[in-house]
Amino acid sequence: MNASNPGIRRVERVARGQPSSDGAGVKLTRVIGQRDLDMLDPFLLLDEFGSDHAGDYIAGFPAHPHRGFETVTYMLAGRMRHGDNQGNSGLLMPGSVQWMTAGRGIVHSEMPEQEHGRMAGFQLWVNLPAKDKMIAPRYQDIAPERIPLVDAGNGMRVRVIAGSFGAVTGPIEGIAIAPLYLDVELEPGAQGIADVPDGHTAFAYVFEGGASFGPAHASRNLDRGELAVFERHGDTLAFAAGAQGARFILVAGKPLNEPVARYGPFVMNTPEQIVEAIRDHQSGRF
Repeated sequence: MNASNPGIRRVERVARGQPSSDGAGVKLTRVIGQRDLDMLDPFLLLDEFGSDHAGDYIAGFPAHPHRGFETVTYMLAGRMRHGDNQGNSGLLMPGSVQWMTAGRGIVHSEMPEQEHGRMAGFQLWVNLPAKDKMIAPRYQDIAPERIPLVDAGNGMRVRVIAGSFGAVTGPIEGIAIAPLYLDVELEPGAQGIADVPDGHTAFAYVFEGGASFGPAHASRNLDRGELAVFERHGDTLAFAAGAQGARFILVAGKPLNEPVARYGPFVMNTPEQIVEAIRDHQSGRF
């Protein structure tokens, strides 16, 4: 790492994911959206799910509503079928991504399409700006072969889901927060950097091995299951793998700096809008 680069962001804090469950009892680790890290504007929630035991995931996520935000599902292993009340359906498979913009309202389900084997991945909730909360719902379903895999050399490989890494741009388009979403894999001892827009909220979550983050003279070590929140200013993120190598997601987005009113699957700006969302859902207007 280049400690002399003033643009390298330091780690502001570290949080560890907490065991939780959602849907019809799916076991998962909640990283953002828990007691120690309630939200990270514009990110509302980050869940990691991963198990070799069907009983931990087989009940899935039956039909449930959303309004006012976006859900991002990144599958590492397993197969998940999604469907909604507008007739959309699709299959999430290893390496695929779904960026769903719920907008004014949708009722959808995500159910395992397997009865044994490993199911693993992430779901991230991204807030929508006030002006976009009531837009028409839409999906971006991205097959694995559409996600560029960059061999950056020196033991570093990067899957570019959203935003850019060097000259390579990911397939996700038209998102208000101008996101960066990378899946970074480092061989033991490998080092690397990634550009990030100054002012964007940024975090890294380690899901394999361990890594250090920040300038060399002020780096923080993270183990599997820990998330680093970076300070807001600076245009570079620097990292180095430990002796076991590392794999982590690196995510950034433009903060909205708007009021947030939340109630379960509804995320709006005022309590009155939450009441309206509940009423609309109960009245079948999603």
